[in-house]
Amino acid sequence: MEEFELPVIYKGQERMLPASLQVTGYTHRFVVDIDGQSIILEPDEERNYRALLSNEDVNNNLPIDRELVKAVMESINSNFK
Repeated sequence: MEEFELPVIYKGQERMLPASLQVTGYTHRFVVDIDGQSIILEPDEERNYRALLSNEDVNNNLPIDRELVKAVMESINSNFK
């Protein structure tokens, strides 16, 4: 597991979010911490990333800033494709 800071442009400001890259077998995923909530980004069949939440976060009904998640996905796509 490799940990790093992911630069994300959101509402005109750059945020540095803690993230990690997890490689297993032939695939990988990114785990990004957004305000204490872990967002998992996995590649799909078309090599685009999809965002997933843990069951714990879903069950706790934590609010999700969808625009920030989109910004995270754009950053992953532009920095790691």
